[in-house]
Amino acid sequence: MRRYIFSQKKSTMNNIHENKKNAIAYYKMAFEGNPAKAVELYTGEEYIQHNPNVEDGKEGFITYFNKMHQEYPQKSIEFLRAVAEGDLVALHTHQKWPGEDDYVTMDFFRFDSHGKIVEHWDALQVVPTTFKHNNGMI
Repeated sequence: MRRYIFSQKKSTMNNIHENKKNAIAYYKMAFEGNPAKAVELYTGEEYIQHNPNVEDGKEGFITYFNKMHQEYPQKSIEFLRAVAEGDLVALHTHQKWPGEDDYVTMDFFRFDSHGKIVEHWDALQVVPTTFKHNNGMI
């Protein structure tokens, strides 16, 4: 198991805000059907993938999102929260997949020193039809 040591270099507030903005733009562009352009604009030299359903590397990301766009062209994503610390950005989203379940996701992106995305983790959960509280998931 790899342990991740986050850079000791302090990010400026501008880098944190830029990273949040770029993570949203990257994910939105890929989700809306242009993952190759998203990779071109926003990824670094390497791209490490931790989602077990997506192949490692840039091509794996592009292939996955192209397939999802072909199969679910009407899917949508809403960005609920973006949180950044150091070289990490977390995006909390609500995804609607026509004919499928809705999902709430947490995606984590690691940025390199040039402000490019180089690593991705995610966790997703189906939005249930009933809750044991009135808080919802969004």
